[in-house]
Amino acid sequence: MSQLTINETSGDFTHVAKLDHNDLVAIGNGGTRKLFTIPAGAAVDLVGVVNSVDIVGSSTLQIDVGTTLSDPNEFIKDLDVDAMTVFAPTFNTGTALYQSTATTTVKGGSHPVAGASADTAVYIKITDSAAASIAAGEVVIGIRLIDLSRFF
Repeated sequence: MSQLTINETSGDFTHVAKLDHNDLVAIGNGGTRKLFTIPAGAAVDLVGVVNSVDIVGSSTLQIDVGTTLSDPNEFIKDLDVDAMTVFAPTFNTGTALYQSTATTTVKGGSHPVAGASADTAVYIKITDSAAASIAAGEVVIGIRLIDLSRFF
């Protein structure tokens, strides 16, 4: 039986995307962009979003993150990014990870989310009527995958 190396056992996220204000403007209101690919056989364990630079120029910036191109909200749903305190992260608010209740509780049978049977894209969707006016800001999105295929 093989053992994990120190590097394999440490770390918190397997994939990270930084989107600055130029990226947010380019995606635009109602737009989507592919962030990551979940490889076949892997499962999503954790998704987090942090506003690392305060959003300037919008008071309506909302994002969704998930695998459905038209409405990717499986991992992060309806997150009001411009209202977030800088460096105060939000985790697993999507429909596939946690249920919506007064207190966040693990949704039964979905931690981690069921494994992908084929490579699956992860998208971000922006809803912001003032997206073109965003003049500053940065959003960091991290995802942690459980991927046993890396040991093959």
